[in-house]
Amino acid sequence: MGQEEKQEASLEETFQELEEIIEKMQSREVTLEDTFTLYEQGIRKLKFCNQKIDAVEKKMLLLNEEGELEPFENIE
Repeated sequence: MGQEEKQEASLEETFQELEEIIEKMQSREVTLEDTFTLYEQGIRKLKFCNQKIDAVEKKMLLLNEEGELEPFENIE
C-alpha cells in the first residue's frame, strides 16, 4: 500500500512554497504572464491548505458532558 500512496506536502512545506511564490511575484524580473502563472499556483496551494486545515479541525477533540475528551466524529 505504501508505494501506491502519493506523498502529500505538509502544511509547513506548502506555506514555505507560498512564501517562495510571493517572493518571485515581487521580483522585478518576473513577467506579467509569469505573475499570473505564479498567482494560479498560489491559489491552488491555498485551497490545499484550507482542505488540510478543515480535515484537522474535524479530528479535533471536544469535551463531552463529563469533562472528558472524545473524538469529534463520536459526538452525535
